[in-house]
Amino acid sequence: MLKEKTTVLKFGGTSVADAECIKRVCSIAIEEAKTANLVMVVSAMGKTTDGLVKLAKEFNSLPEGRELDMLLSTGEQVTASLVSMCLHEMGYAASSLVAWQAGFITERAHNRARIAKIKTERIQGHLSKGEIVVLAGFQGITDCGEVTTLGRGGTDTSAVAVAAALGAQKCDIYTDVDGVYTTDPRIIPEAKKLDIVSYEEMLELASLGAKVLHPRSVELAKKYDIDLSVRSSFKPEDKGTKVIKLSEVERMELTQAVTGVALDKKQAKLGFIGVPDTPGIASKIFTTLASNNVSVDVILQSVAREGIIDVAFTVNQDYLRKAIQISEEIVKEVGAEKVVHDESVAKISIVGAGMLNKPGIASEMFTALFDAGINIQMITTSEIKISCVIDLEHAEEAVKAIHSKFNLAGTVEEIIV
Repeated sequence: MLKEKTTVLKFGGTSVADAECIKRVCSIAIEEAKTANLVMVVSAMGKTTDGLVKLAKEFNSLPEGRELDMLLSTGEQVTASLVSMCLHEMGYAASSLVAWQAGFITERAHNRARIAKIKTERIQGHLSKGEIVVLAGFQGITDCGEVTTLGRGGTDTSAVAVAAALGAQKCDIYTDVDGVYTTDPRIIPEAKKLDIVSYEEMLELASLGAKVLHPRSVELAKKYDIDLSVRSSFKPEDKGTKVIKLSEVERMELTQAVTGVALDKKQAKLGFIGVPDTPGIASKIFTTLASNNVSVDVILQSVAREGIIDVAFTVNQDYLRKAIQISEEIVKEVGAEKVVHDESVAKISIVGAGMLNKPGIASEMFTALFDAGINIQMITTSEIKISCVIDLEHAEEAVKAIHSKFNLAGTVEEIIV
């Protein structure tokens, strides 16, 4: 029989890494199921996905997208079935479902597909029987029956999407950290945990390298106003960090210009050298990359010299080989001299809703890097973030310098600027 409210709990790979971990998350789920219809969305166990990718590359250095999705989707299926078995052993009715059973319909794209719709009838049917539904995250199926995956970290997106589709009252993302911090505590142990963070700030942090939440999950949570929290499966008593509307953040919090520092070490820089300075060149380059499902990040174009320009941009290292392959074809088409690449870069970013209409924040960041002797290669900004591409060898040093510059480990009173 259906209860009045529905809750979705997502458990990441470290939270279901082994039998002991699975028993722990099942205990968390059982407590939640006492008062709500419960859907659990699970990732592959531990480093399973990394292991499958490595295995695939033993047979093919650049696996075809369809076959890679067929392989990677198995990891979550294993976890879902084991979690369901564990719940049975603990005396609770449960059913595990993979994407096609759960009605997760995606666009016709592989490796980074987007969810088009969720047919919730079967999920609702199991919930109406009083069962805990255990969904294999990270995956979907196209309208023509092809298995797809949502991209690394996509189980977060699966969880928020099903929460929206079911009209769930809340969605808790359980991971191995107890919330969102001002920066990675592994780099700066005194980093401060945030009790609240706005959707806008979280989206920027997630997009810029903070691995706590998948960016698309935050987009969905914002769009559908999902009650979203980041919590630790190892400390379930801790309420973690709540992600809320910017309008609900107290004005006092907004006097803190910078909320957090994000670091992305998985960046690579590509450059088109000697590109003819003619209309439509940039469109040709980036339209071709986009049509091949390669997302670019920071873009820099040089000042024209004798009718030619250089164009540089960054991509995630996971897509570097593909980007190089496509770029070499573009070079021939546009008549550029050559394409070069550099994997020894990182992206350092500051994020904060308090940066809105507050002058001087960029200069403070640049001064912090200058004082640390760190050169800036590329810069990009938005209303609430500033990102710089720097040498990889200085990445953690840059985090420490900027975190200290804005005194992010201090108390609220100390960090108002």
